[in-house]
Order: sequence, then structure tokens, then C-alpha cells
Amino acid sequence: MNILKFFTAGSVDDGKSTLIGRLLYDTGSILADQLEALQASNRKNDDGSIDLAILTDGLRAEREQGITIDVAYKYFQTDKRKFIIADTPGHIQYTRNMVTGASTAKLAIILIDARNGVVEQTIRHSYLVSLLGIEHVVVCLNKMDMVGYSETVFNAIREKYQSLAAELKLKDVNFIPVSALKGDNIVHESENMPWYDGRSLLHFLESVDVSADDNDLARMPVQWVVRPQTEELHDYRGYAGRILSGAFHVNDRVTVLPSGYSSVIERIEIFDQAPETAHAGQSVTLHLQDDIDISRGDVLVNAAQLPQHTQEIEADICWMDTRPLDDSITYLLQHNSKITKCKIKEIVYRVDINTLDKQQAYEFKLNDIGRVLIKTADALPFDLYHENKANGAAILIDSRTNLTVAALMFRRAAD
Repeated sequence: MNILKFFTAGSVDDGKSTLIGRLLYDTGSILADQLEALQASNRKNDDGSIDLAILTDGLRAEREQGITIDVAYKYFQTDKRKFIIADTPGHIQYTRNMVTGASTAKLAIILIDARNGVVEQTIRHSYLVSLLGIEHVVVCLNKMDMVGYSETVFNAIREKYQSLAAELKLKDVNFIPVSALKGDNIVHESENMPWYDGRSLLHFLESVDVSADDNDLARMPVQWVVRPQTEELHDYRGYAGRILSGAFHVNDRVTVLPSGYSSVIERIEIFDQAPETAHAGQSVTLHLQDDIDISRGDVLVNAAQLPQHTQEIEADICWMDTRPLDDSITYLLQHNSKITKCKIKEIVYRVDINTLDKQQAYEFKLNDIGRVLIKTADALPFDLYHENKANGAAILIDSRTNLTVAALMFRRAAD
């Protein structure tokens, strides 16, 4: 049974947490003690029904204010598929948390309040979905019960969002009219909208094909060199890490970066097993035929599919810190298990989120999005983000505070 990771995005009070709560509630994915706590809660809807949003509001501040601040992860499954959901915040102040939740997702659910239509946060989150290369988008027009389940309202908002999706080059975009509060088209098809002949949200999530999103570029950053140096394992030398993408096979020729030396995989270990093949997502120990100087931060790649390898990179950036970007200081760039110093050489442009125009800029502030030119102290073995997300992204760390200040998506080698 495969797993689908998806996240919800949208403006404040569009009903993201309620939608997830409804999915869990109507699929019977809530434990008995959780259900009891829900029923005892003093947070109720206007009609006296349970406020399902509390299922994902874990922080005290979230429960008090009725908003989402941090990313909440929920897990459930049906007979057809397992799901990992990231409920991300709608407030512009917490856009950085939305990027965190979306970074590993295969599908985005963008909620739009049917009373308000497309608003600034809809555009911002859709732009981020485009930047993050998420192939599948479901636009849920929520609160249809509050506009009389109007087909006219649905069609008008859909037409406006389709224009935005075309401008952002979003690929697989689907529209579902829902009411998370009432349960319309969440798990079961609604009888209140006979004009809609599509599937419910759950049925869509169970059937969407995300297998084509994977790639065959074999990449594994080395996290640990295993050398027990005991009498029993005197000559043991293994390179442990988690495979980012693609697959490694026994007898594959691999190249070690940045050194460029090559060898052949002699053995693969996963716990106490020795399989012939290891795939993306698996934590493994690889043994090579030759003794090569390999350290933490080096990357093992398929010798026939080498990544980019340079010190100057153009990257899309989402600035996440209250301190503005400062091109006079040295930042730390973490790319997988490799950390190196870097400088921002140039701000190429900043995006006006309302018009999507690319503007000249001299600084980046909280939640600004744009493109920069980065110079790193060490050459990085990276893929372009649209070719391999797992090896095409990084985070920027402020060396003064050791806090993450930006997310980076590599677009091209600049030298």
C-alpha cells in the first residue's frame, strides 16, 4: 500500500483544519479517547456540533485563538492508500511554516472561501506551490453551504483561479466544491450540489497517480563512515546514509563527490539484510570495492548521472526571518548533510505577490520571495530543483543565531 503526502494551504479561516478534521472523523480515523475529548471540548460550532478543527490545533495558542500556527501532521489510511497530512497555517506571519509542511508533499490542497474568492494568500500559496514543484493541486472551494451551494459562484472562482494557475504554470489542477463543516464532498459525494458530477475529495486522493513524480537519479549523502575496528570486524568499512532519490544496485559504478573518485558497490546492508537493490527513502550502508577517502557530507551518485558541481548557484528563495537579508554577512548553507559558508552575491529579483511581477530589489524581508545568486565556499554537488527536488534544495542559516532564515530551490549553475 503506497503513501500519499499532502498538505493544506489557504488564507486565514478558510477551513483547513476543519477539512482535515472532517476527513479523519468521517473515515473513522479518530481514536475513542480523542473522540471523547472532542465531545467534552467547549469549542463548538454555531449549531452546537463538534468543532473538528481542534483535532489539528495542538498548541494552546492555537486552541485559544482558533488559528493554526505550527505545522500539524496527521496520519490515516483507507483500504486503498495511506496518507500523511500536513495542516499548514494561513497567516502571512507563518508562511515559513507553510513552506516547511509543503516541502515533502506530493499534492497540495488549496482552500478558497467561496464567499471571498481568490485573495492575496491564495496567490502567495499558489506561487509557493509552483516554486516547490508540486505536480498535483486540488482547489477546494469551501463553505459552499454559506453561498447556497451556488454553481454560479463555483464557476466564477474556478475561472479566476484557472487564469492564475496558467500564469504560474501549475500542471494538474482539479476543483472540488465542498463544505468541511457540513461534510459535503469531503468523504461522501454531496446531494446538495447535483450540478457537480465529480468525485469527493477522499475518492480523488485515493486515486490520484503520483508515481510519475519520482526520478531515477541515484543520490546518497554520506552521514556516517562505519569503521568498528574490532577484532571481529577489523576490515569493515561502510558508508551509511539515507538514499535521497533513485536506486543503487550491487555492482553499480558510483562516483564520490566532491573528490570525483569512482568505485563499484560490493554490498548493500539494510539492518541485518543484504539486498541486491536499495531505493529512495531507505537508510542503508554501502560497501565499495575500493578504499576511498570518503567523509560525512560527501555524496555517492550513479557514475553515469553526475549532478551539477559548482560554487555559484542561482536559486529561488523564500525569506523566513524577521531580520532582513544582509548581503554583507556570511551565511551557512546546509545541503543535505553538507554545511558550507556562503555569501549572497546578488538579488536577481523579488516577486510582487499581488501582480507576480519580477522587481529589482536590494533587500529581502519576512515572507519575500524571489531569486538570488549565491557563492559558496565549497563546490556543491546538486541537481536542478525541477529535475530532482531531493538534491535540489537547501536551507540558509544565520551564522550569528544558528537559526534557519530561508529556503532555497536551485535553478541553475551560475558559472
